[in-house]
Amino acid sequence: MSESIVLRGGTVLTVDARRTVLAGHDVLVTGDRIAAIGPDLTVPEGTEEIDATGGIVMPGMIDTHRHMWQTSLRGYGADWTLTQYFVWNYLEWGKIFRPQDVYAGNLLAALEALEAGVTTTVDWSHGLQTPQHADAAVDGLQATAGRFVLAYGNIQDAPANWTADPGFREFVGRRITPGDDMLGFQLAFDVTGDPAFPEKPAFEVARELGVPVTTHAGVWGATNDDGIRLMHEHGFMTPETVYVHAATLSTDSYQRIAATGGSVSVSTESEQSAGQGYPPTWALREHGIDVSLSMDTSMWWSADLFSAMRATLGADRSREHLEAHARGDTVTHSALRAEQVVEWATRGGARALGREADLGSVETGKKADLVLIRNDHSPVSFPLLNPHGHVAFQAQRADVHTVLVNGRVVKRDGRLVDVDLAAARDAVGSTVEHLRATMGEDAWQQGMNPEIPETKILDNPYTYTDYRSGATHQV
Repeated sequence: MSESIVLRGGTVLTVDARRTVLAGHDVLVTGDRIAAIGPDLTVPEGTEEIDATGGIVMPGMIDTHRHMWQTSLRGYGADWTLTQYFVWNYLEWGKIFRPQDVYAGNLLAALEALEAGVTTTVDWSHGLQTPQHADAAVDGLQATAGRFVLAYGNIQDAPANWTADPGFREFVGRRITPGDDMLGFQLAFDVTGDPAFPEKPAFEVARELGVPVTTHAGVWGATNDDGIRLMHEHGFMTPETVYVHAATLSTDSYQRIAATGGSVSVSTESEQSAGQGYPPTWALREHGIDVSLSMDTSMWWSADLFSAMRATLGADRSREHLEAHARGDTVTHSALRAEQVVEWATRGGARALGREADLGSVETGKKADLVLIRNDHSPVSFPLLNPHGHVAFQAQRADVHTVLVNGRVVKRDGRLVDVDLAAARDAVGSTVEHLRATMGEDAWQQGMNPEIPETKILDNPYTYTDYRSGATHQV
């Protein structure tokens, strides 16, 4: 591996404080840092050169909430509601995941993140039923070259219980190094709103360990304003706290988040489809709350942040138009712009993780987590007129040409580097085989194909004619 790499002649989306765009610029990487940015840079002898002409060089994307252990069941729950997800994972079959199944899911999720230009991923790992499951989760992450944060959780036990388990403490002491550049650490649990505040001991453990808490907040039917109020009244809302979804909160709760400096991880595809609530970027913008993006779980949705950016712009603008139309008004200028969602997918994630000083933008001295968007074989790659808009609406994972993490090339010419996909496929296949055998074929099939609600005849005085049959029907 060369000690220095230069990406030549690309359009650089710096995502700096001014969202500067630099056309025809080079980015020089030395070791794990960005050493220089400029046109026609003079580089050290032996520097590896990557042609970025006609492409976009941008920061590595950062996903702040992904249940990586579930990735072995990609697409299994495509037709679920949130209730069905809860029942399947929390009450029924999530319990039968073995440590090796967590490993397989994490390995596959880590690879698919890197392949899509996501260089840092928060593993919202709420399937850690034992410390052995946690070891397997970390092993799966560290089998790849990505940057990760392990958000330790256990949906099968109360937060106060698993955080008090000596096995949990032993795991933290053995596998987690404070300040580790490639593996961060959070605690992941939800606050029910029970007036007794049973989650308080878990918050105290997080404070003792000096690590942030990430929590699903504002989820319809699960977590609500009472949880936010309890956290605030007990002094556990901090600038490091990441609130996931935050889609059904009151003005009071948003104000508490804003006042304490926390951020929200928006999983737009999830919120649109599962039922947590309407994607809340419109409310977060109104209250000045920092935003990052996430994809949630591959059991349902796409595993890249291009889809997240696109869905987020669509949801925010759709609501803006809908509310304007209800008032009899017309929106003439969109409030949410493409450059903002690109920032949320990069610098916003770095800010949420307390890494804005060295991640999330293309600036000299920062970590060399970089993505080159270039696909000479696609007609969608040109013309390149609005770079932020191109990333948000036109690009997709197939257009990710090169990915660097910590100065190391992990994807080159559209393919992952030094990756044994066959081994990952075998590990995932073993998990699927185990689940099908344990569940039984009937339960397996029923799980992915929930019952369809009964239909009813709508109250409509009009009829329509089926011109293929000539029959007349009531709508």
